[in-house]
Amino acid sequence: MALNFGKIGDIESNPNEKKEIKETEKVKVLIVGSGPAGLTAAIYAARANLSPVLYEGLQPGGQLTTTTDVENFPGYPEGITGPDMMEDLKRQAERFGTDVRFGVATEADLSQRPYKVTIDGSKVIEADALIIATGATAKYLGLPDEKKYAGSGVSACATCDGFFYRGKNVAVVGGGDTACEEALYLAGLAKKVYMIVRRDELRASKVMQERVKKTENIEILWKHQTKGLYGDGVVEGAILVKNLGEPDEEEVRIPIDGFFLAIGHKPNSDIFKDYINTDEVGYIETEAGTSKTNVPGVFACGDVMDPIYRQAVTAAGSGCKAAIDAERFLSEQ
Repeated sequence: MALNFGKIGDIESNPNEKKEIKETEKVKVLIVGSGPAGLTAAIYAARANLSPVLYEGLQPGGQLTTTTDVENFPGYPEGITGPDMMEDLKRQAERFGTDVRFGVATEADLSQRPYKVTIDGSKVIEADALIIATGATAKYLGLPDEKKYAGSGVSACATCDGFFYRGKNVAVVGGGDTACEEALYLAGLAKKVYMIVRRDELRASKVMQERVKKTENIEILWKHQTKGLYGDGVVEGAILVKNLGEPDEEEVRIPIDGFFLAIGHKPNSDIFKDYINTDEVGYIETEAGTSKTNVPGVFACGDVMDPIYRQAVTAAGSGCKAAIDAERFLSEQ
């Protein structure tokens, strides 16, 4: 939605005043997003002399900046913190000439080349090729404790963080296939896994339901909802409400070390949906084995197009693909 501002000091805008003309800049390759996918795409694009411009978005560095320790990314045998790793990737991209800027893409016009992306509602970037690496945002319950214990017991990725809870007690929130997959993965590491399910049934496929129910160290807490978390600096337990709103409603406390959200992700693809094909959830669809979207010269990589793996290393690999696809596209023009 365009906002019409009057001059400083005006009470209201002058209807006869001419519309503000936005600043425009032309670039070869525009990359939107600064997680492992976007920064890897930047490294490859810069080394191919494409002079990429990268806008970091709302969360510079992506979701990994909320992760304390990363131990499963190749090249860091002792592990590394998420923020440090993303800073390494950023420095590497800048070393080869990537122009990394702070700013959020707020609007897009992909009806014709050069493609236009508006940054912060005020500046239009015209790009011969566009790489979308805007990621996906994990859905949370909205509890203050989720922010309080972020990186200290609260996670939205069992594959990323489950290793830190070997032999401990953890809980998974959700009742769909993702929640079951996370619970089963954690069951191979943790001492006990609680599944916090707000209904009296699972929404997951029958196959996944059976696997969960047959796993001895998974306990399903039916008709439970999370009220909060507690612990001194780190998560030590969860406060639940059983049978919320019913006569036998009661508060339940479970001792846990890790609290995993598995209620879905929202791909950050909204501003591109008028032009780019997505699935029903919003993940950008790409041509099999490539980063190509349905719009020639527009490529997607990372979690915005990956509903399955959602790992830093797979995102980085897809960023590499996007840059190579963009370079080949431009060379053919």
